This record gives sequence, C-alpha cells and structure tokens, in this order.
Amino acid sequence: MKVILPKKQKLNEKAIVIYTISIITCIIAIIIVILSFFYGSDELDRLVTIGGSSSTQDDMNYQLLVSNFDNIFQNQLEDYNIDVDVKKKDENQDLIYTYYTKEESKENSYDLHLNIPYINIDNEIIDQYNQEIKETFEDKAENTLKTENRNTIYSVQYEATIENDILSLMIRSDLKEGASAQRVIIQTYNYDLKNNKEVHLEDVITNKQWTVEDVEAKVKDKITTEQQRVQDLISLGYSVFERNPEDEMYKVENSKVFFIKDGNIYIIYAYGNENLTSEMDLVIV
Repeated sequence: MKVILPKKQKLNEKAIVIYTISIITCIIAIIIVILSFFYGSDELDRLVTIGGSSSTQDDMNYQLLVSNFDNIFQNQLEDYNIDVDVKKKDENQDLIYTYYTKEESKENSYDLHLNIPYINIDNEIIDQYNQEIKETFEDKAENTLKTENRNTIYSVQYEATIENDILSLMIRSDLKEGASAQRVIIQTYNYDLKNNKEVHLEDVITNKQWTVEDVEAKVKDKITTEQQRVQDLISLGYSVFERNPEDEMYKVENSKVFFIKDGNIYIIYAYGNENLTSEMDLVIV
C-alpha cells in the first residue's frame, strides 16, 4: 500500500516578516522601559545612541517624558542643594511643604483628595504666591465642604524642585462637579532664590541651546498637530476643545505656566485654567 503524505504548505514570507518585525519592536520597547526605570534617562541616552540616530533617541526620550507627566506629582519638594541663604517663615519646615491636607468624602456631596503646598519663604513676592494658592485651591475646598448633593470630586496635588537656585512649583487640581465636564487647572510658580525675583520662561530657555523663535516654532508645531487631530474628531461628530495655533497665548512672553525638572522645561497650556475642560497641551524643551 502506497502512503501519500500531504504536501507541506508553503509559509507566507510576507506574514513571517511582519510577525518578526512586530515581535522585535515589542521586545525593544520593553527593554527601553526597563532600562529607563533602572538606569535613568542619561544611561538610556547612551544605550539608545549605540546603533541609533540622535533624532530617534530624542523622540524616545521626549515621549517618555510626556507619558510620565501625570506621575510627576508626588506632593513634595525633591532633594536639592542650594548655595544661597533663604529666610524661612518657619525654620522647622522645608522651603515647600504640605500645609493643607484632607481626605474626606460625603455620599452624593463630595469626594476630596487634597495636598495643598505652602512656600516657606519670608518674601513679599512669595506672600503673593501663597495668597493666590489659597484663593485658588484652599478656598475651593472649603466651599465644597459646605455643599450638599453636588457630587463634587476634587483633588489637588503638587511637585516642586530647586535647580540652579531656581525654585519651581507646579500645582494641579482635577475638578468634577455633577454633570459638568471635568476641569483640570495647573498653576506654576518659578522663583530665583539667589536674586530674589520671579523667573519668566524667556529667562530659563536662554540657559538651554534654544532661542525664543525656536521654542515658539516647537510650540506652534505641537498645537497645529493637536488641532489637526481635533478637526478629525469633529468631522466624526465629536465635540472637542479647539486650538488656534496663531493665538497670542502661545507666544513665549505669554506662556506663564511652566515647570523645571531634571534640566527640562515643561511648558503647559492647561485650557481648564480658563475653561470648563480637562484638555491641555504639553511642550518640553
């Protein structure tokens, strides 16, 4: 009896190539995340540069910073070293500390998760900062505690750094009241401890190899890309917050909300500061 074996099917070479590339891409992505976690961005830069272009490296680092933005807020002033004497209001506290904290909820009325900072420096400019922080975040919390049946969810968190004698504080609040859209408010305060003055965005970008024109071009490119995405969503019937890349708000001189961390400048356009929205744009230089 003659046995006839079935013919072996020829593998689809195109499919094999696609699967192989997909698997390799996933493995590389996992390795990059692990290396970033264990070795930090500097070591990751060195490793990625081997066999790769600097632009690819920069893109990867940029995306890591953007994706990690929500994790920045740890309600603390990071470890720092300064070469100047700073007069504190309370010698027993750090330069920035949590002075108002509250975890409280009441069914159908509110759910609060609050960590509001205080800048512990004896200075008139700092006094103005602290008053603004109180009026924006603490007063809202106190008013919320007096409400009934509003279903308010309100959180406040912050992060602070000191780099090159510049104190940088960023405060974020998330607010959801009843059926209204969620609102995200972000405020920042940047202060030169050495020269006792407020720091503006133009002051710090000159310390990097950027010009005002370079930064504004990068911001406009980001906003233009986001607006194109918004237009695509609008064409599908969604109601989305729109941007105008030509708006004067995107000029460096008008960009007041920025944060300094690990040598990077986070320029933040939190539209919830003025509107009922959680939309925001982030540009890092």
